[in-house]
Amino acid sequence: MAGRHPVPSRRSFVTAGAGAVLALAVAPRAQAAPAHRGRVFGPYGSPAGRLDERTLYVDAAGAGDFTTVQDAVTAASGAGYTLVVAPGVYRETVAVGVARTGMTWIGASGNARDVVVVYDNAAGTPKPGGGTYGTTGSATTLVQADGFTARDITFANDWLRADHPGITGTQAVALKVQGDRSAFLRCRFLGHQDTLYADSTALGTFARQYFRDCYAEGDVDFVFGRATAVFERCRFRTLNRTDLGSAPYGFVFAPSTAGANPRGYLVTRSRITSEAPDAHYKLARPWVPSSDTTARPMLTVCRTRLDAGIDAVAPYTNMSSGFPWQDQRFAEYRNSGPGAAVTVPENRPQLTREEAGSATREAYLGDWTPWEGF
Repeated sequence: MAGRHPVPSRRSFVTAGAGAVLALAVAPRAQAAPAHRGRVFGPYGSPAGRLDERTLYVDAAGAGDFTTVQDAVTAASGAGYTLVVAPGVYRETVAVGVARTGMTWIGASGNARDVVVVYDNAAGTPKPGGGTYGTTGSATTLVQADGFTARDITFANDWLRADHPGITGTQAVALKVQGDRSAFLRCRFLGHQDTLYADSTALGTFARQYFRDCYAEGDVDFVFGRATAVFERCRFRTLNRTDLGSAPYGFVFAPSTAGANPRGYLVTRSRITSEAPDAHYKLARPWVPSSDTTARPMLTVCRTRLDAGIDAVAPYTNMSSGFPWQDQRFAEYRNSGPGAAVTVPENRPQLTREEAGSATREAYLGDWTPWEGF
């Protein structure tokens, strides 16, 4: 995450086990990437039977208009393009600039495990021209355009701490999304530190984003940023770490909501699981970046199951002592599971029933109703 100083005890090497989880999530698809197959694009047409002139086809094996996702994005020089992406592993970085509004990516098989966009830059990775990439520059996929939609795609960053012991900037983003009205259905976000960066293009821009039936995994602050983001029916998984001798191993959420924004992150009807020992992860910590010291991070988690990996006694902690979590906007409502047990009430702010009436996707997203298109 940009603007943070490394914390050595929490930013050292990743475990071999967690690395294997990420490798297994990506690597088999490289072996399974088909050659020329019939109906490689499923029900979405083909270059020979194009759905419309703004539908482009991507296939690493050569059956489409393009073999890389970035080439297809570059060719989509206006608004409203659809990219149908065939099963395969696309090892590349991709950037969707602000001019390419209303773009949709569709994984042709209907299963996100089959379509993987992955690369392995980290914040501390040296750039060819000098310097390092930084957190934003590490992103495998960067989306800045408004109106972006993705369905059945895996976004991954498979950079591993253990492979780069000399690099201290270990943030490695799979997806950074900044556009307003950005929606993700049945997508997967794989990484370790700073996996999913749900943000906006500017401090005064309150970008709305919607994630439904998605999966995200990581260890340190792996869902973070200042967007107004709704996570509905999603699953979050914390990874194991044998490089650390004690808890906490990491943090699921690190919102950096602007102080003027009345809506930050909302997690609803979801689940947080863990492959780490019990109580070794915090639910969240607030990120107040040096670029916005007036930020008031906001996270509401409601009707969500928190498994035993979450520290039920003290689920929140500080990123900086100057911005204690108690001064931010953290709250819960009707959560379940061992990680949701309220043993120390002052450590677990709860919404009243009346307050929970505003913790809905409709309240957060306003006149934008993406779930109707899903």
